[in-house]
Amino acid sequence: MIHEMRTQTGPGRGTAARTYRTTIGSQAVDLPLVQVAPDVTIALLVCVDYGVAFSERAGRELAGLLADTRPEHVVSVATMGIPLAIEVTRALGLDDYVILYKTPKIHLGDTWVEPVRSITTGADQSLRLDPARVEMLKGRRVAVVDDVVSTGASLRASLQLLRRVGAEPVVVGAFLTEGQQWRRVLGEDAEMVRALGAIPLFRTGPDGSLVEDWLGDA
Repeated sequence: MIHEMRTQTGPGRGTAARTYRTTIGSQAVDLPLVQVAPDVTIALLVCVDYGVAFSERAGRELAGLLADTRPEHVVSVATMGIPLAIEVTRALGLDDYVILYKTPKIHLGDTWVEPVRSITTGADQSLRLDPARVEMLKGRRVAVVDDVVSTGASLRASLQLLRRVGAEPVVVGAFLTEGQQWRRVLGEDAEMVRALGAIPLFRTGPDGSLVEDWLGDA
């Protein structure tokens, strides 16, 4: 597994861009380092920036980690989780997936809603499930997939919402896990998490440099 901090320069860059090189399954990626709090910087994965071939390969490799749990449906969170849900569903030989939404839409209503707070938005949000999708999830084995499991807040809300409608989450798949806070937030559900890679959080050292923090909270 590759872990390496880099500084990249190039035409049109006003300042040097710091990145963190890591691996997602068999693929190496350079993730931009973004400060999200006075003493917290994260390596930001925006999976849609890496193209169709990247998502197809990573989705196929992640599906390989999940297949033994025999999920009947794949569930993810909009919007970043949509490409992942498509590719994992395809690789598992399934033909349907369910998306949970973080923005209100006219067809979603307010019946199936779970509050959540994301590290990347810093704002209170809600997960919403389309009522038309509830019956298909009842009593079914479900794989929940996401690009990054960080604080665990979105994942916990997803699992709570799915259990409220009678679904049975059997496994959680992610491209990356970040730090360790998610383990404490998820409790026993942390045992379901399977990922293609792991990255740390970053703290600012006494000399102003970034220091990898594999254990701390965001």
